[in-house]
Amino acid sequence: MININSLTKNTTLKLKLLSNLNGKPSNLYDAATHLIKNGGKRIRPYLVLKCCEILGGDEKYSIYAANAIEMIHNFTLIHDDIIDNDETRHGVDTVHKKFSLPIAILAGDILFSKSYQIVSDHIPSHMSQKVISTLSKSCIKLCEGQYADIKMAQNKSIPTETSYIKMIEKKTASLFESACAIGAICAQKNSKDIKNFAKFGKNIGIAFQIVDDLIGISGDSKITRKPVGNDLREGKKSLPIIMAINKSKGRSHNEIMKVFGNVNSTKEELVNAINIIHKMKINHIVRKQATNYSKKAKNIINDYDGKQRNELVELLDFVVQRAL
Repeated sequence: MININSLTKNTTLKLKLLSNLNGKPSNLYDAATHLIKNGGKRIRPYLVLKCCEILGGDEKYSIYAANAIEMIHNFTLIHDDIIDNDETRHGVDTVHKKFSLPIAILAGDILFSKSYQIVSDHIPSHMSQKVISTLSKSCIKLCEGQYADIKMAQNKSIPTETSYIKMIEKKTASLFESACAIGAICAQKNSKDIKNFAKFGKNIGIAFQIVDDLIGISGDSKITRKPVGNDLREGKKSLPIIMAINKSKGRSHNEIMKVFGNVNSTKEELVNAINIIHKMKINHIVRKQATNYSKKAKNIINDYDGKQRNELVELLDFVVQRAL
């Protein structure tokens, strides 16, 4: 299994996120950097740098774009935790729990604003205009995807797999898509390369979220630091849960629904529902779907070569195989 920390270690060191997020009042900037200090795989900024390098570009400008992408990502995490009323992330208190809701909102706003400032201040205008436009479009898609996710959660009916994929294309994959497109922009490549890498990012983003969904229902609690099957008990309409509910019948269906969205369900009932889902081979089906999106992404970069292509392939393998 690939160690993502070793794969993205250099990216983490190069980003210097904390020095770019240093200001007064200190409590506000502590809130803005709280999640950054306490984890994160840095996959999105890694994609910016590698997609730039594979196209012959260097880090002169892409490093600033990579910082911007990671700031946007952390902005979305803060707001996502507020929307979901989550109390922990990366094994620590969420920003709104630790610093208060008003400060968390401001911390997210600081990250959002700083991301655009770093692009406009450090990347030449002929490139920064494209970077800002790409970033803005992905943020719009992300908000639309978040809204779709909220409405999906509020709706009593179980969505189709197709509607769910459309939602994560916006909510999750849009930032992966823009990260890869921005890497190509920073390499000063033509629209064909930019479109190719945008498609690459979209596919890796969908694969990433699908596996995330799988971990949410059957992940090892020692690794995820969340109870096994937590997403089922919380009533999250993730892909494996949607599949399990829509495909199950009779007693099996009733046993799953007894736990779905029922925070008071017993441990025995939860384990029973998870075992039913395992017997349905939902894990295998979901992992196969993620692999299919990963293959689509690999096919897009087949015509490129070099060390960076191999590193991107390694990242794709990690995304599909990961347990966290």
